[in-house]
Amino acid sequence: MSDEKNVEQQCADFRRMFEAIRGEVGRVIVGHEDIVDNVLISLFSGGHVLLEGVPGLGKTLLVRTLGSALSLEFRRIQFTPDLMPADIAGTNIVVEDHATGRREFQFQKGPIFGQIVLADEINRATPKTQSAMLEAMQEHSVTSGGQIRRLPEPFMVLATQNPIEQEGTYPLPEAQLDRFFFKLLVTYSNREQLKAVLDRTTTGQEPQAQNVADADKILWAQKLVRRVVVAEHVQDYAIRLVLATHPQGEFATGMVNRYVRFGSSPRGVQALVLGAKVRAMLNERYHVSFDDVARTVQPSLRHRVLLNFEGQAEGIQPDDVLADVMKNTPRTLEQKLIA
Repeated sequence: MSDEKNVEQQCADFRRMFEAIRGEVGRVIVGHEDIVDNVLISLFSGGHVLLEGVPGLGKTLLVRTLGSALSLEFRRIQFTPDLMPADIAGTNIVVEDHATGRREFQFQKGPIFGQIVLADEINRATPKTQSAMLEAMQEHSVTSGGQIRRLPEPFMVLATQNPIEQEGTYPLPEAQLDRFFFKLLVTYSNREQLKAVLDRTTTGQEPQAQNVADADKILWAQKLVRRVVVAEHVQDYAIRLVLATHPQGEFATGMVNRYVRFGSSPRGVQALVLGAKVRAMLNERYHVSFDDVARTVQPSLRHRVLLNFEGQAEGIQPDDVLADVMKNTPRTLEQKLIA
């Protein structure tokens, strides 16, 4: 088989797996198709997701359902103010050998040693406990007792937080927000979707998702995604979009200069390009287009754009700033010169 035919076959296999997982999740989750797609895009890009929405919108159910659709080890951590770092990462405990009477330290793994980890209401834990997630999310490892222990692969954290209830919460620091690949805003269901929710949950016949992919398939897909081609001019567009979020920078827009305190880090452009690669494959292409990049801007960058006091006082949202950035950033520099 030629290389071109082989690539086409691999892309087709990837799309079938993506659609199978999407279909199983859709058996349980009503609506939120864009949220489901972006969670799967993050999974195949090797990233983590922050889900933000008011209580009762199905954020936790979505993560549980994803765990059911994948043959991966699922773990849930309920974040509370009294949760300690050792409750997440694990700790060394003294174990006695009854035969010899000798005692030794033995590491007891915490719930972070899963493959799909639900960090429920992550902003309810103290900053010290939140920081226990940093090494795991970035390095896929945990350090305890001077030893580095690798986490199982693939590894993905899906965290939830409530945007309206601020009492008893600790806002995530910028360093931890930056480690999330996407931030997704979960909104209310419409009339038809609420009817479907009632039909599925009040009749005693709740559907269940079935396993349709395992760890080996996920790891194969993650490697395939990174091989998708990005042309220089498309890559430059992604770079200029990120640079446009930096106030007083060369590509900054008027809105950015007025309302933004800090723009996106280099992780933002990495998320932008990797997410666009997955979108390209879903559209039966093995190369990234400008549209793939544009559709990935808001979930990739909304949590990486920090507003200043004026922006917060005027009720400006990061999505408003990013919409302005996309509007005023030409797709090619030649397009800018012509304009």
